[in-house]
Parts: sequence; C-alpha cells; structure tokens
Amino acid sequence: MLTDTTLTTTDSVDPAGDNPQADPRPHLAGNSANRPANGPANGPTVARTEAATKVYGAGETKVTALDAVSVAIPAGEFTAIMGPSGSGKSTLMHCLAGLDTLTSGRVFLDDVELSSLSDRKLTKLRRDRIGFVFQAFNLLPTLTALENITLPMDLAGRKPDQAWLDQVVRVVGLGTRLGHRPSELSGGQQQRVAVARALASKPAVIFADEPTGNLDRNSGIEVLKFLRSAVDDLGQSIVMVTHDPYAASYADATLTLSDGRIISHERAVA
Repeated sequence: MLTDTTLTTTDSVDPAGDNPQADPRPHLAGNSANRPANGPANGPTVARTEAATKVYGAGETKVTALDAVSVAIPAGEFTAIMGPSGSGKSTLMHCLAGLDTLTSGRVFLDDVELSSLSDRKLTKLRRDRIGFVFQAFNLLPTLTALENITLPMDLAGRKPDQAWLDQVVRVVGLGTRLGHRPSELSGGQQQRVAVARALASKPAVIFADEPTGNLDRNSGIEVLKFLRSAVDDLGQSIVMVTHDPYAASYADATLTLSDGRIISHERAVA
C-alpha cells in the first residue's frame, strides 16, 4: 500500500485469474520496506528540476502548466507521476525527458543541464541516455519482436551488449516469441517488447507515458510487473505518468500534481 490512503488498492487481480485477491506486487514486501514513508529518498538522483516553470500562451489564454516545480527523481527506483487532466504531469515528464523546454527554471539529467545543450547534443543525449515507452506501442509491423527491440541501436550504428540484451530478454519473458511480428503478439506482449526496446540501450532512465492505457486489466498487470522487474532485477530507473492509482501502486514513490504544482510526494511502505 502507499502512505496516501487515496492510492490504496483493494481490487488486486491475479494475472492468471486463479486468485482475484492475490496481490501481484512483490516489491511491497521487499526493497521498499526500509525506506522513509514520506517525501523523496536520500541518495543519488537520475533527474531533477529546479523551479521548473512552463507557460503556454499569453494574456487571457495564458496557462501555467508547471509552476516553479522542484523535484528530484531517485536513481534505481520506480517513480509514478499522477494528477487530473491538465495538472501538468505529462508536461513535467516531457520536460524531464528533454522533449519540451521550460519557460524558466532548470532541468538536469544526472549532472547535465538540458538547456545548456545544443539541439544536436540534446538529440544525442535522448538517444543514448533516455528510453521512452508510450501508450501506443510504436512497433514496426514488418519487424520481428527482436528486431524491434534492437532497432534504435541498429539505426545508431551500435551493436547491442549481448549479455545485457540476453538479460533483458529473460526479464521480458518473451524468449519464445522473439521471432514473431507485432500482429502475432498480444497487446501486453507488444508493450513488453516496447519496454524491452527502451531498456536494450542501457539508458539512464526510462520515461513511460500511460504505458497501460491501451491494455486490458490482465495485460496491464503483465506490463507493470515487467516494469517492476526492470527496476528490481536490472537496476533501471523508471518514471511513469499514469492516471490509474493501481498502476501507481507498483512504484516506489508517487508524485501527485494539481494546477502545475506538486501537492504530495508519497513513498510506498510494506
């Protein structure tokens, strides 16, 4: 459960459908048990903002999507960002990922300030240091699952680290499906391929925007368990935007935004 009782889930579903009361979130009894209940974790961060402000429009049409947001994203953890429509959660993720620029304030990936980079260097940083997973799977239909996973590295002219790729494939759990094209895979399997593609290049952080939004309940659980395993088994850092409290319950911490401001920063407890 989470320290914020509004995010507690009581309708857990077992992916196999055998036990509708089983809780498929093993991390709640594991790596988060000894962490502080409230507020950000102490330790290294993978991304952070300082007074991040994003304003769209001017005059009567002015909208402040982010209002002086300062936040640190811990390395090696799963962070969920929640909030109602228009709260600024997607804008925060896009600015953290270098997909959008701030009106004022600063964004850092590790110790690199994104606004200090040229367009060319920012593109290279996104390609080499950031992984992306979106609600749409964005797989190429003519390629196999394995070819989709290695595509970004193929385009960059880089060979994958075979040992790492083998480990990612093992965690994905699609070893017998790597030769299949997207049309031959379920929605959950396609999204797991998309997450594996994001992992394969060893990014510093993966940003996932509503990754279960197009999936049924069981397929969504399948993908959430894989994201959780990527953190626990591969040491990955993941930031996920979601509107679903159940999806957020897989995270180590949940940031909740409203009107462009962080109104709570809750950490999971066993």
